[in-house]
Amino acid sequence: MTSPSIRVVLAEDQAMVLGALSALLELEADISVVATTANGREAFDAVGRLKPDVLVTDIEMPHMTGLELAANLATNHPNVRTIILTTFARPGYLRRALDAGARGYLLKDRPAKELADAVRRVHRGMRVVDPALAAEAWNAELDPLTDRERQILQRAGDGRSSTEIATELHLSEGTVRNYLSEAIAKLGASNRVDAARIARTKGWL
Repeated sequence: MTSPSIRVVLAEDQAMVLGALSALLELEADISVVATTANGREAFDAVGRLKPDVLVTDIEMPHMTGLELAANLATNHPNVRTIILTTFARPGYLRRALDAGARGYLLKDRPAKELADAVRRVHRGMRVVDPALAAEAWNAELDPLTDRERQILQRAGDGRSSTEIATELHLSEGTVRNYLSEAIAKLGASNRVDAARIARTKGWL
């Protein structure tokens, strides 16, 4: 009897990349792409509806980032294993991905065959991480930001005012300013924009 295919949901907001990934994986006899999605919310809904074995997602996604998606699946669909496929070769992102529950972290510049192999290995319960990045992560700085500081700093770096951030996150403006001051101090930055730049460079946003 033939073994059932490994059922995969893909999440990627660039249509051409999404189509290429789907076509590549569909060439594998033991892998079946059951859904392709263009944002994190679509991916989360598809996982809930289709119950795949593996989710492959980028980090930067509309509506829900790949890291948020991995964390939500770890809580709500723990049997679905997540692989992050990204251009971000930064230890900070790798640490956050693993903390969020991702089982794999691959870079988009790796040979295409490695993605199929990673899907198989992650499906078997193994962890797959780009080896050079894994070695670098051992010596990387630890992320000093709290989740709330990260949420606020990310929005500040996108150009939102304290008032807009306070409204969106249901906080007072004073609380938002306090979180920003803490983040700026932790990062040794000169202002909120500089703090967001530093955090993004290190993979903490």
